[in-house]
Amino acid sequence: MSGIAGTGLILGSNSASRKAMLTAAGLTFEAIGAEIDERALEAEMEDVEPVEIAQALAAAKAADVSARHPEALVLGSDSLVEVDGRRFDKPTSRENAAEHLRAFSGRTMTLHSAAALARGGQILWVGSDFARLHVRELSDEFIAAYLDAEWPQVSYCVGVFRIEGPGVQLFEGIVGDQFTVLGMPLLQVLDALREEGALLA
Repeated sequence: MSGIAGTGLILGSNSASRKAMLTAAGLTFEAIGAEIDERALEAEMEDVEPVEIAQALAAAKAADVSARHPEALVLGSDSLVEVDGRRFDKPTSRENAAEHLRAFSGRTMTLHSAAALARGGQILWVGSDFARLHVRELSDEFIAAYLDAEWPQVSYCVGVFRIEGPGVQLFEGIVGDQFTVLGMPLLQVLDALREEGALLA
């Protein structure tokens, strides 16, 4: 380990926003996507609270990559959106994305972001946080223009938005940590990395 950044860390995700967060925080890491069936895992947890589902998926991603790279410390992460008690996954098509946006219009979105650390296939730590995002009333014209500009990039985003891009136009108010909104409870992650000796205390 040298400086403020640790070594031997793998991010179990190819998410651009998560990679950008870790890079901006000064961490050295490799990104390797997890190979799990997220929808199948969610189906097994139909009656489980959304935060627990996000935590379970983050842990599953960390464990999957860790099993293939047991020597490394692996960080898994997942986000889940809930509106009026209904969970929303990443959109499966542009039309599905438009349906999601119409469902979000004028409502409050709860975004759960979770993270987990694993080594040698074993989970060492799991954390999570949530944010509440108040979606303004969205016209059909805005939704069409928004997807013209942002599709297919937002097909990889639960909630159909990139807060660091035009997605900020969806909202009239946000309550919560900016890193959680970006898709990972970063401050908790950094603290956990220090606890594991992967970052200087």
